[in-house]
Amino acid sequence: MSILDRYVIRSILGAVLLVMAVLLVLSGLVVFISQQGDIGVGHYTLANALWFTLLNLPQQTYELLPITALIGSLIGLGTLASGSEITVIRATGVSVARFAGAALIAAGLLMGLEAVLGEFVAPQLQEAANQQRMFSQYDTISFGGGTGAWVRDGDLILNVARQSGSRQFGGMRVFELSPQHQLLAIGRAARATAAGHHKWLLGDYTASRFDGDRVIARPPGEKVLTSNVTAGFLGFVVQDPQQMTLRSLWALIDYLHANSVDAGQYVFAFWSRIARTVAIAFSVLLAVPFVLGSMRSAGAGTRTLLGVAIGIGFFLLQRLIESGTIVFHLNPVILAWLPTMLLGTVTTLLLARAR
Repeated sequence: MSILDRYVIRSILGAVLLVMAVLLVLSGLVVFISQQGDIGVGHYTLANALWFTLLNLPQQTYELLPITALIGSLIGLGTLASGSEITVIRATGVSVARFAGAALIAAGLLMGLEAVLGEFVAPQLQEAANQQRMFSQYDTISFGGGTGAWVRDGDLILNVARQSGSRQFGGMRVFELSPQHQLLAIGRAARATAAGHHKWLLGDYTASRFDGDRVIARPPGEKVLTSNVTAGFLGFVVQDPQQMTLRSLWALIDYLHANSVDAGQYVFAFWSRIARTVAIAFSVLLAVPFVLGSMRSAGAGTRTLLGVAIGIGFFLLQRLIESGTIVFHLNPVILAWLPTMLLGTVTTLLLARAR
């Protein structure tokens, strides 16, 4: 690796780290402010909220890195262009391919950081953050692993199989116990929606109540369940596939396929995590044709605005495709790669035209 390569790599990585620091401060502030409403619930204090925010920073870094790589590369290489350093470099005979190769090495380092964060750091710390928050707020509630989420709240035991929205869950089973720990009733709801303070609306709810030597069946209908368990708590124990590691997703996909269960959203999450990492390479390379072309003399504000616009467009497209994959049962593998393929196509075409 030549001195020139190291200089280009250092310029890109330095700008990316600077942009990441700014975005993490803003993102951390938003997370911290969002916790203010929970302070005072149970034993959840201001110090707990601050610790929750700090533990979430690696996850924020993981999610922001593709956008940060684009903005930082535009600023880093743009600074070289503004100082006419790129003009001098190109005048010495350095080709676009050589220049892009140095940028690609920087992208490889960022991709390695993304992989480490996504597999070994961010999910574990975010789970620890959710644990300390939920158990500080609901210290009388416990849960166990296994099939879905098993949560005990006093004389109620709830089993939730999946989460279909921020406030909606499906496949909830309700076990009602007596003070002497005898089973009084078993109920099952096709869906459960958080309906207010300590209230759940159970749809298509059926139940069997044990009365001596008789079993009284309840016909399907709606039921309002009162419980201290909140949607936020269940959202913690029923993990979002977008926050699972590749290893966990692969094991879960294999299990669901073996049991003939639809694994579309988990397949999408698996390939989307890989595609997100690959997108970092195209994000860094996309800055090369811009600083070699029409934006060579543009200011840092213009380049930052361009990077933010492209990054937001990439993020929104990914979220839109994610929703379409789940709702319309489209091919999850193709759609997971679609935003990255579009970004890669645009980057390749612009690089081919760069002079």
